[in-house]
Amino acid sequence: MKWMKWTIDPAHTSLQFAVRHMGLSTVRGQFKKITGAIETSDDGTLNSIQATIEAASIDTAEPQRDGHLRSPDFLDAEKYPHLTFRSTTIEPLGTGRYLVTGNFTIREHTRPVTFEVEITEPVKDYTGALRAGASASGTVNRKDWDLTWNQVLELGALLVGEEVRFTLDVEAVAAVTAPAAA
Repeated sequence: MKWMKWTIDPAHTSLQFAVRHMGLSTVRGQFKKITGAIETSDDGTLNSIQATIEAASIDTAEPQRDGHLRSPDFLDAEKYPHLTFRSTTIEPLGTGRYLVTGNFTIREHTRPVTFEVEITEPVKDYTGALRAGASASGTVNRKDWDLTWNQVLELGALLVGEEVRFTLDVEAVAAVTAPAAA
C-alpha cells in the first residue's frame, strides 16, 4: 500500500479553544501558529497525524490575559515553546470520520487525548496542488497537564474552568513527489 504525505498549511488552519470564566461565561481563544504532517493511504484513509503548536501564539484578544496564559502559571511559553500532538490510534467510524487518539504534550507532561475527526475529499487548488481539509473537536481537563493555577471565588466558583474544549480546522497540502526516473 502506498502512503501519501500531507503538510498542514498554517495560513489555512485554526486551533480554537473555549474555557468557562467564573462559571458565568465562556472565554474563547486560539493558537495562531500550527505546523505538522498527516499521512493517508492511497485510498484516503487517515493513518497518522503530528502537530506542533507554538505556545506563545495563544491569543484571546485580551493582551493582559494572553500574557498570563504565556506565563509559568499556565503554558510557560518561554521555557516550553511548543505543545505537540502525535496520533497513536486511528479508528475509522465510516464516511470520512475517525476517532483519533494520541499523545498531547504540554510543558513536558504527556497524556493521551481523543478527538473526533472528519476529513474532506481532496481537491486541486488554483496552482494544481492537491489539498484536503479536516475538522476535529474534543475536550481535555487542563489539570491533567499540571495546569492548576486558579482562584476560588467567594461563592465557590472557579475563576478559570478546568475543562478546555478544542476545535481544530485544518487544511493540508499533499507533498509533491518527483516522477520516477525512466
